[in-house]
Parts: sequence; C-alpha cells; structure tokens
Amino acid sequence: MLKKVLFALFVVAIAACGSKPRVNLDAETGALKPTAQHAVIAKDVVGLFESISYKKVPFSDSISSVIFDNLIKAVDQGKNYLMQSDIDGFEQYRNSLGEDFRNGDLSAAYHVFNVYMKRYLERLDYALTQVNAPHDFSVDEQYIYNREKEAWFASEAEANDQWRKRVKYDLLNLRLSGGSTDSATAKQKETLTNRYKNLISMAKKTDNNEAFQVIMTALTDAIDPHTSYFNPYFAQRFNEDMANTFEGIGARLSMENEMVKVADIIVGGPVYKEKALKIDDRIIAVAQGKDGEFEDIIGWKLDHAVSKIKGPKGTIVRLKVIPAGEELTAEPKIVSLTRDRVVIEDESAKSEIKEVKGDDGKTYRVGIISLPKFYIDFEAYRKNDPNYKSTTRDVRLLLDSLKQKNVDAVVMDLRFNGGGSLQESIELTGLFIDNGPVVQVRDTRNQVEVNSDRENGVVWDGPLGVIINRFSASASEIFAAAIQDYGRGVILGSQSYGKGTVQSAIDMSRVISPTDRLLLKAQADGDDGLPAGAPQFGQINITLAKFYRITGSSTQHKGVEPDIVFPSLYSAEKYGESSEPSALPWDQIKATDFAPVADLKPIITQLSKMHQARMDSSQAYKFLLEDIDTMQKQESETSVTLQEDKLKKEREDSRLKSKSRTDALQQMNMTTSLGGVVAPDVNEGLDFIQEESLSIMADYVALEKR
Repeated sequence: MLKKVLFALFVVAIAACGSKPRVNLDAETGALKPTAQHAVIAKDVVGLFESISYKKVPFSDSISSVIFDNLIKAVDQGKNYLMQSDIDGFEQYRNSLGEDFRNGDLSAAYHVFNVYMKRYLERLDYALTQVNAPHDFSVDEQYIYNREKEAWFASEAEANDQWRKRVKYDLLNLRLSGGSTDSATAKQKETLTNRYKNLISMAKKTDNNEAFQVIMTALTDAIDPHTSYFNPYFAQRFNEDMANTFEGIGARLSMENEMVKVADIIVGGPVYKEKALKIDDRIIAVAQGKDGEFEDIIGWKLDHAVSKIKGPKGTIVRLKVIPAGEELTAEPKIVSLTRDRVVIEDESAKSEIKEVKGDDGKTYRVGIISLPKFYIDFEAYRKNDPNYKSTTRDVRLLLDSLKQKNVDAVVMDLRFNGGGSLQESIELTGLFIDNGPVVQVRDTRNQVEVNSDRENGVVWDGPLGVIINRFSASASEIFAAAIQDYGRGVILGSQSYGKGTVQSAIDMSRVISPTDRLLLKAQADGDDGLPAGAPQFGQINITLAKFYRITGSSTQHKGVEPDIVFPSLYSAEKYGESSEPSALPWDQIKATDFAPVADLKPIITQLSKMHQARMDSSQAYKFLLEDIDTMQKQESETSVTLQEDKLKKEREDSRLKSKSRTDALQQMNMTTSLGGVVAPDVNEGLDFIQEESLSIMADYVALEKR
C-alpha cells in the first residue's frame, strides 16, 4: 500500500512540476530555487487567466515576451546591475516563459533573478572599494542617475566607471550637507560604508518567496495593472491592512529608484493633520525620537524601511525628506511626526461652508463635501443594522444640514478618491438625480447589467459641482460620469485616473486541486517557514468585469474629462491607467435609456470664459503653471554634475528661487500647499483648485438666477 502511495506521489510530482526544468538551478552556486508550491501556484494562476479573467489571455509567444520584459524591468529597471552579456543570455527565454509558467516550470525566471542578485552584490562590493578611493570634486563630469534609456553595460570597466561616479555622487551629497572638514569627511565615508554594507546584508537575506513575488508580479502585470498575486507573506500583510487600523504616520509608501516615496496620504493620520508630506516626497533617512541619530534608508527594501517609519502610538519619528519635484541633490527637509493610531474607517465624508464673492459683487454660500473614498460597513449592512455606516447615508445627512443652513450651491470634492464600493457610487448618485440608470457592468461572458438608482426623489436639486483629479478613480469616476451624463452638475479639475475595471479576490486554496494538495502536503512535513496565520497559498486579485457609462462609453483608460479643466502636476503619461502598457483599452457598448436633467453646455461655455478671465490676471495661477513646467523639465533630466562648486551654485539658485516665490506669496497673503495655493486667512486647507472651483460655482449660481 505504501509503495502505491509513493508511486502516486511520484506521478503527481511529474504532472505538477514537469519532467525536466528548462534551467538546472542546482548547477548555480547559492541559487534561489522555486518550491513545489510555487510551481503549482504559477500553473494554477495561468489557468485562471486563460479561463475566468476578463482578458482570457492565451499564453502565446507575445505574452511571454511581455512577461520577459516585465521581469527584466522588475529586477533592474535603472540598468544599474546587469550586463549586456546577461541580457543576451536571457533572450533564449523570451518566447518560452508563458509555456513555462503553464507547466509550473519557474527555473528560467529564477535563473534571471539569481543572475541579477549576483550582479547586485558585485556592484555593491565594488562600491565599497570606492568609498575610500580618491575623488576629485573639482572635475566637471556627469553622473547619469537614471539609466533607463541607456544601453546595458558592455564591459566590467564601463560598469565600474558608473559605480565610481555613483559613489562620488553619494559622497558629494553628504559633503554638501555636512561640510568638507577632515572629521566631516571621515563621518561621511563611514555613513556611506554602512549604507552599502547594510544593502549587502539585506540582499543576502533575500529568500525564494521574495523572488517568487517579483516573478509573479512580472506575470500578472503582463495581464493588466490591477490583477495582482500575493504570496503567503504579502497576502497576510494585505489582509492585515484590510483591518483598517495601524499605528504609524498615516502614509502609504512605495519604492522608486531605490528610494522610499510617499504614494498616498491617509485622511486623519499624522501626515494629513500636520500637512507634513506630499505625494511623491522621497524619504531618505529615519531617526527615532527627538534625539535619535538618522539612519540612511536609501536602497533599503520597502518592508524594512516601513518597519523603521511605523511604530507605537505616541512615539516620535523624524524623517529626512527630498520634496516632490526637487532634484535629488536638493537639501533635505526634516519632518518630525508623532505616531498615532490611524483608523481608516474615519475616512468619512465631511462638510464645511464657505462664503464666496462672485464677479457680480454678491456673496454666495457654498457647501463643500469632501469624500476620501466610497465606504460601507458590509457586515452591519448584511445584518440589517438600521444604523450601518455608509457613504450615502453620511452624505444625505450632510446635505440635509447644508440645506438648513441655506447654501446656494454644493461641491463634491473627490480628489484623491481612489474608489471603493460600487453600490455606494450608485446610491450616492441617487441623492442628486431621480431614479434611473447610473452605470453598466459587462462581465467575462460579455453580459451587460445596468445598475440603477431605484429611489424616487432627490436630496439636493440645486447647483452642483464635482472636483476630480488624476487620482480620482473607479467609483469616483462612476459618480462623476453619471453627474456629467445627466447634465446634473459641472465637473471641475483634471482628467481622472481611468480605472474602469473591477477585481475580485480569490483565495488560492480554492483553486489548488486535491491532487496537488496531496503532493504539497507530502512535501511540507515540518516547519514551512510561514508566519503564524499566513494564508498557505496566498491569493490573487483578478479582473472579472468592466464599467461603462450610461452613454455606453467606457471609463477605462480615458477616465472622466472635466467640463472645466485645471492644469495638473500629474501628467497622464506618468500617472493613471493610460500610463500602464497592459491596461485594457477604451471601448464602447450600447447606451442605456436615460433622461438627462438638463443641457449644461451653454452655461459651461460661459463659466469657462469667466474662469479664464480670472486666470489671466491670477499670479497664483501663473505660479502653478511655472511649477508644472519646472517639474516636467526636472523629470526629463537624467544626470547631475559631480563638480562641487557647480552643484553648490545650482542648489543655491534653487533655494533663492524658492525664497523669492515664498516672499511673493506672503505679499499676496498666501502660501503654497498640496494641490495649489492656500489662503490661510480664509480657511485652512482652502487650496487654489478648490478656491477657483468655488468662484466658478458662484458664477454658476449667478447665471442660473438670471
């Protein structure tokens, strides 16, 4: 009997993992290798893509090529480590990775990762030898810090020269901020030595699960940007985050070019309350407490950096920050924050009333409802709790309160609202229109369902404005699109994100076959190394449907175009769905029957002319345009001078320009903030985009009264 069981397991192993791996990883010294579980998961994920995903992508040569490019980009986007000879050696796998994944053969992908890790350690070892080497800071040479469009290293000498300049650049940065005395120089070299040793130490701790996550991300990103696989470690972290509470600074962080970047700011957290950081700010060092020594985190793994920044409620963390849009050579600012418990549930709708003087000389009262996301307490809703919390219920109460206070207009501010509950976007629309269709959803079978507001009557029928920006996505776009299509209000701001797809989370334990389970269980005797409570096989968030406006136009890729457009710091080429190569395309289906409330085109034409007249004479608006132009120029730059005097002058010129801007704004009784220009004497947080939107609403009210 035992022999039969062993023979069955042997047959299963062959079926699950293939008869022979493409690459013999055993021949590579110290190589990371996939486990049997990794092989089974990869095979089953491919099965999901080919059977139930919205795209139903066949794993042909073309998709293999995309996976290949994604993998190379994932490990070395900046072309700082791999050699041209490495890339040439990898090319044999370009058209076969898809078939490999289908067969559960991850050997070629792991080989790419292992070669990258070998080169990574070689480059850092060489960097260590250059810290104490002589460097002439009077020589005018350039360091290319962004090599993405450069050729791969053709030789060891070329790679060494790049890393000599990299070390010189790092030392020069420390020198400009810390001085050039002998003691300062010694300290700077010690700092840089420790930085590189720390990077080497962390790299050597990389395990096969981390490699698997990188490899699977290369796979899922080839399908679409919102389909993601989370290995057991990341699945546990993802699910813990879904608890919506943590202790820290209240910012979501990401990694870009080996630097920790602020990706999102959580409403109600310390960063949000103190207005201490902005999206795209880069954190380069962390210190604990009021007097703790700064620890350089450039090049750290994101989870290691996050662990330093997060911490118990009431403790202090200090950050060295390079502000968004400034060069890496800019002098960092010091930000001190007291950590707190960040409760995501507190991202509720809030309202305020502001008085605006219109061009007609009259003063109008405008109610602003800020909505950070579309939320609902599903558990309470399912239990028929009459007091369950939801976006629509909260906004309804806010609208009733605003009406009692006799506001002339209402503005829904959906900037940076990444979406949330589809149900809530539909019901929220129903507060401003009578019953009717709101959004269409097409599933993987191409069947279209029309989702409608079925409640008679409206809560607010007066002038309405909706502010969106490049980070307004998904449910925000559904709401804004419906308001625009019904002619119910004026859409203000900049083009939205363009996420017109919906994902469902699938626990991979529901996908793994009983046969493969038997194999994995037999091979998993003893400690599997996973954190306590971690999902055994991870999970996948997979795209299963697509949204369409009631006009039939998709919100995918294009997003929602405002009726009155404001310039944006965030370009469509770099941010949003249109910047994603694997994003589903825009398309159109049949319009559904609906009755527009009004045709606002004539009034929008007048509002646009009045808006432009204000902008022509607005110094704050000119500053905003200058900031956008400066940021675009800086984003196109890829190198920096390594001549100390020249770099020092560039930094001083930048400082003087910034001071001049600050002085000019103070004379206007204004100061800069995220999203534009703030008038603190009116109301804290009244930014330029919102301020001008209120003026537009005042014009709207005046024109309607005529």
